[in-house]
Order: sequence, then structure tokens, then C-alpha cells
Amino acid sequence: MTTTSKDNGPQRSDARTGTGGGARRRAKGSSALASERREHLVKLAAELFAKKGYQATTVRNIADEAGILSGSLYHHFDSKESIVDEILSSFFNELTAANQAALEKGGDPRAVISALVRICFSTLVPHRAAIMVMQNDWNYLKQFDRFDYLSRSEEETERMWIGQIERGQETDLFRSDIDPKLTYRMIRDTIWVTVRWFQPGGRLDAQGLADHYIKVLFDGISVHQ
Repeated sequence: MTTTSKDNGPQRSDARTGTGGGARRRAKGSSALASERREHLVKLAAELFAKKGYQATTVRNIADEAGILSGSLYHHFDSKESIVDEILSSFFNELTAANQAALEKGGDPRAVISALVRICFSTLVPHRAAIMVMQNDWNYLKQFDRFDYLSRSEEETERMWIGQIERGQETDLFRSDIDPKLTYRMIRDTIWVTVRWFQPGGRLDAQGLADHYIKVLFDGISVHQ
């Protein structure tokens, strides 16, 4: 409805303005709901990827788990690759940022490596699916250009760890007769494999597990004479 102003001509009524505000609120609510649905689908897909493997999980599997038609999934993602991309990129972005913060905080090499170990263990629960996909489907995914960041992220992480191991050797904190790269890879693999048997809610939580691992890593299992 419009009213006529002698000075300014036709003007919109307050009722019309109110309707516009309501439309914006509805649009905002719809956007939030779509975001929630998207997040829910990512979580469902993540669990399937962890359980069945990325390659063995189909779009139909994800849709069935969500109780929707396969075509409905494409309202939120253009492909299965987009879903796993979101899972993995979120994991590596968080891991890299935390690792960089640990290095910036500083300390002697043992303190920094202890911090890096704790960061790894802290991801076991929130990023379980990403770690499982990383273990099971790494070689398959990294052949695609879309996932180039996987190798770059791994190389960056490796440089961080090796740099601290070498710094420890240079300061006589760590043994000089160990190979830094091999040592890092052995540490890396023994940490990530725990995702296959670690049970949240057990005797040790993730940080308790990290404490035990650090003790064995630096002090060994032999009684020092």
C-alpha cells in the first residue's frame, strides 16, 4: 500500500517496511537451517568414511544414513569429493595453525616436541574421521589436484618436527646417532595409529594418553641406573 505526500510524492507505508524486515529474518533463519543440515551431513559422511573407507562409501550410502534422497544431497554438496575435502581441510588447517603456535611459543626442543605430541593426541576425537581417511585413502586422494594441499601440509608438518629434532641434536639434548626424518616418521605413525584403538571415556582421555606417550618417548621403558 502507498500513501501520497504533497511534498514528496508516493511513499511506502510502514507496514510494507515491516514485511521486508520479516523476509530478511526468514532468509536468515533459512540460511542458518541450511548450515545446520550441511554440518549434519558432513558428520554423517565422516562417520561412514571412517567406518567403510572413503572409496567404498557412496553418495547413496550418505543419503540413506541421512534419511534423504541421493539427489537432495546435491543441494548441499556438488560431489562426494567436496564432503571429504571439507573434512580434511578443516583438520589440516587446525593442525597446522596449532603446530605453528607451538613453535612460536618456543622453549627447548623437548618442550616444543611435547607440545606437538599433545596437539596430535588432542585431534583424535574431534577429527577421528579425517585421521582415518588420511590413513586409509591418502594415496588415492593425493593423486587428484584438488587434494594437493595434503602433501604440502604433510611436508610442512615434517619440516617443523625435523627442525626441532635437529635443534635438540645440536644442543646435545637428543642423541646424535638417530636419523631426524626417520625418527619423526616413527613418532608420527605411532601417534596416528592410536585412533584405531583409542576409546574416549576409557581409563585415559586423549591428554592422559599424550602424557604417557611423552613419558615413554623421552624416558623409555628401562629403569635408569
